[in-house]
Amino acid sequence: MSDELLHPDNALELVLSVPVHVGTELVPVTEAVGRVLPAPVLSPLDSPPFEKALMDGYAVRSADAGTAFRIVEVIAAGNTPRHKIGAGECAKIMTGAMMPEGADKVVRVEYTREEDGMMTLQRAEPGNNVLHKAENLKRGTSVIAPGILRTADIAVLASLGMDQVEVAVRPVVGVLTTGSELKRPGEPLEPGQIYNSNSYQMVAQAKSAGARAIDYGIVPDDKAATRDAIARAFSECDVVLLSGGVSMGDFDFVPSVLQELGVTTRFYKVRVKPGKPTLFGEREADGRRGYVFGLPGNPVSSYVIFELFVRPFLYHLAGHRYRPLMCRGVLAQEVARTDAERVEYRPARMEGARVIPLAYHGSSHLNALSGAQCLFKMDEGVHILEAESEIDVRQL
Repeated sequence: MSDELLHPDNALELVLSVPVHVGTELVPVTEAVGRVLPAPVLSPLDSPPFEKALMDGYAVRSADAGTAFRIVEVIAAGNTPRHKIGAGECAKIMTGAMMPEGADKVVRVEYTREEDGMMTLQRAEPGNNVLHKAENLKRGTSVIAPGILRTADIAVLASLGMDQVEVAVRPVVGVLTTGSELKRPGEPLEPGQIYNSNSYQMVAQAKSAGARAIDYGIVPDDKAATRDAIARAFSECDVVLLSGGVSMGDFDFVPSVLQELGVTTRFYKVRVKPGKPTLFGEREADGRRGYVFGLPGNPVSSYVIFELFVRPFLYHLAGHRYRPLMCRGVLAQEVARTDAERVEYRPARMEGARVIPLAYHGSSHLNALSGAQCLFKMDEGVHILEAESEIDVRQL
């Protein structure tokens, strides 16, 4: 295990170099939002599957030069027309209904008068107001590209008559938080104790990245307990996500325990702030391969490191190349720092294109994230970002 501090770009490259085999499963379309689609969806039908009226009105033959038409039937959406439209005839038709044979135009109802079974034109209809068969989509056309299924995609799948869709199997993430000082929310605090927020944060982040998360709870600062908990998580999960215990303190047992469990550590420290003591490793045992991230215990550190490395990795395991949503903004005020040896991420909010840094007191200042909409970066060697300068921001 090297003590070299990797640049975060190199660390991410290592994380995403892991070879993966993506398994798939069929899930109900109603449960597919946020899941990774590994292959394009091809339309099983034409859309629309028939000539379709775009307005309430009267279906006529555009070749007819007359102004008075006999109404031969009324066609509601979902009904099949019964009559072929001949010269001097029309059908009263509703929006979305199937066009009758012979008709190729819909005169909107506002341009007509109906009386005694006849429709009379009051003004000329400039358009056809007909959606032609397969005009939106032809059978066999790729309709949804591989990627993360969004809410609009669910509607598209349903419109194609699909009640199931093949998606990537979700990676299973085991979440462990180390520290004898931690208590679960709802329990009384004793002197020197704090509430465990990291487990809840990491479980929420893992689920938002399309993974299935298992919370193994709080592991006390005891080497045997740490070893047992991590070994169990490895046996049940694809990825073990640890918070705390990865630094240099007397009770930071994670690195030595991982070594005993046969983990090959790919990196241990990253030139990033917050989150320098970040570990990534892999392990093969009992015919299965597992991965582990050791995140710092300070909550802002664990949050930022998850976004930088863990979220892209979980999507990588599902066969998707995750790219965070980036945008340009104008920094509302000067931001300065004395230590510029690492790439630093700071929380901010946005008002239009203006990036407003939030009050931030370091990696334990968790509530700074509650108002954060984005993170902005200060590169290595950069001591000052001047007010009104244009910067890239990573949206959360």
